[in-house]
Amino acid sequence: MKKLNFSVEIKASKEKVWRTLWDDITYRKWTSAFGEGSHAVSDWDEGSKILFLGPNGEGMFSMIAKKIPNEFMSFKHLGTVKAGVEQPDTDETKSWAGSMENYKLDGKDGVTKLAVDIDVTEDFEQYFRDTFPKALERVKDLAES
Repeated sequence: MKKLNFSVEIKASKEKVWRTLWDDITYRKWTSAFGEGSHAVSDWDEGSKILFLGPNGEGMFSMIAKKIPNEFMSFKHLGTVKAGVEQPDTDETKSWAGSMENYKLDGKDGVTKLAVDIDVTEDFEQYFRDTFPKALERVKDLAES
């Protein structure tokens, strides 16, 4: 497992960046960088389950490990979802189960630095290196508009 770090400076308050990240409409827009139709199903409370899904109902299930509104959100990834159903552990999921994805917001003078760190397997390292910066640019565009 390897930890990747990404960041972007956004000319918007932490509150606006937070809403852009996690409100359903804008979440769908910025995560479309990973795949059209990407969305999340959750109550967004700390300790709750969250499903990260594509339009076909497939994706992954995770837990919201930590939530400090307007400052920090942490997801612990647990397994896969197929046709809307959580799947049993496989050798593949065991290689990444427990990986973390963290979002940290620091704001000053109307500018927010959004920093993201994610644990990835070697198989997905290049994909995230290529795609995550595009997703963060979408967050920036949405939050600044």
